[in-house]
Amino acid sequence: MARTAHQLHPPGEPPGESPRTHGDSSGFPAEREDLPYKVEVWDETGEVVELLVATSKSPAIGYAAYFAATREYPGRAVTLRHRSTVISRWSGKTH
Repeated sequence: MARTAHQLHPPGEPPGESPRTHGDSSGFPAEREDLPYKVEVWDETGEVVELLVATSKSPAIGYAAYFAATREYPGRAVTLRHRSTVISRWSGKTH
């Protein structure tokens, strides 16, 4: 899976000419930078992670993404992990 970094620019400002622009991809997380919190959405059978919704360095952002994913995918299992440990799990089962 290829990863690309996008930089935002003020309207009318050409890319690369802002004193706040760091060039290529500096200022963005490196591909292997430690982002230990992950939010995963599982397939309908609950056997395979179908979608990685978010990765974060911050536990607060990880939990916010997890909470949003439980609302966005109500019938699916969703997990919040810190590295390999499951912190929270939404079963996706409706009553």
